[in-house]
Amino acid sequence: MTSTSPVLPPPPGPAAWDISPVPADHPDATTVLREYTDELISRYYDRPALESEIDTFAGDIADLFEPRGLLLVARAGTTPVGCTGIHWLEDGAAELTRVYVRSTARQGGGGARLVAAAEETARGRGARRMLLNTRKDLTEAIALYTRLGYRPTEPYGDDPYAELWLARPLVAG
Repeated sequence: MTSTSPVLPPPPGPAAWDISPVPADHPDATTVLREYTDELISRYYDRPALESEIDTFAGDIADLFEPRGLLLVARAGTTPVGCTGIHWLEDGAAELTRVYVRSTARQGGGGARLVAAAEETARGRGARRMLLNTRKDLTEAIALYTRLGYRPTEPYGDDPYAELWLARPLVAG
């Protein structure tokens, strides 16, 4: 017996993605931020995330609106496939936050492309250094950041889940 359902190809690779700023409450942003939140919570607690947990954390987006920050969403065609946030800090620094690639679009350099887009955006706004924090269990993220030149730095901020702080200069010097 043959199937009549079409087999859909995977989304185009990261080189074909459109990465652009969107309001953090845009439907595409909401889609990827909720998936990101679901994955973070599920990994942290080693159980499926509760809708109430996702609602609370995914709704905490004030730092992703101007003038405090912005959100970049990656799209393959019209389909959102990832995101990254930038939070503007003092002293010429920016914070990289919420780097996420949907599971169906992973492999092939999407995370690196999102980080590069965030760095370019921050550099264009005058940032001289990019900071980030992460959890130690997010080994894939740590490997990506290390590969991209991020190195340990002094702890900053008040994120109760932060376990590792990294930084990278955005300008030569």
